[in-house]
Amino acid sequence: MAISIGDITRGMILVYGGELYEVLEFEHVKRGRGGAFVRAKMRGLRTGRVITETLKDSDNLDSAFLETRTMQYVYQSGDKYVFMDKESFEEYELSAATVEGIKGYLVEGLDFTGQFYQGQLLKVAPPNFVDLQVVQAPPGVRGDTATGGEKPATLQTGLVVKVPLFVETGDVIRVDTRTGAYVERVS
Repeated sequence: MAISIGDITRGMILVYGGELYEVLEFEHVKRGRGGAFVRAKMRGLRTGRVITETLKDSDNLDSAFLETRTMQYVYQSGDKYVFMDKESFEEYELSAATVEGIKGYLVEGLDFTGQFYQGQLLKVAPPNFVDLQVVQAPPGVRGDTATGGEKPATLQTGLVVKVPLFVETGDVIRVDTRTGAYVERVS
C-alpha cells in the first residue's frame, strides 16, 4: 500500500528500494521554498544495517503488512536462535544480530510475538514482563542508601538489572522488557 511521507511513524515497516526497513527515528522538514521531506533513520530487517535517508513524496514508499503469530523460543544452535510456531509447530531460525536487543529475555519455553512478511520470520518481540531468576546479587547492607537503595543483580540469562537491596541470589523477579527495569519480586 503506497503511503505519503506525512504518514511515516516510528516503528513503521516500509518497503524502500525493494527491501524492508523499520523506521527508528524520523524528522519532518518543511522549508520556506520547495517541498517538504522526511529525514529517516531506518534499520533493514533482513540485514540489520542502519541507514539514514532523505525521503520525498516522489519516492516510492509502501507500507508492509506483517502477519503476527505466537512463537515459542526453543533453543540456541551456534549463532542461530530457533523459534517454533505454536500453531503449525514449524521451526524458524533467527540470526544473533536479529535478536541482539532481546537476548536477555530468551528463556526456553517462553512465548514471543513473531512478525512474518511473505511467510518469512523477520523478528520477534518478547512479552511486556518476564520472570527471571537472580543468579548473582551482592549482599545489601542495611542503611547503605548512598546508591539510592539499589544494587546490580545478574539474572539467569546474563542480563544485569538494578534491584532493591532486599533481593537475594535465588529470588525470581519480574522485569519490564520495554525498559529493562525491575518491577517486583515474584518469589
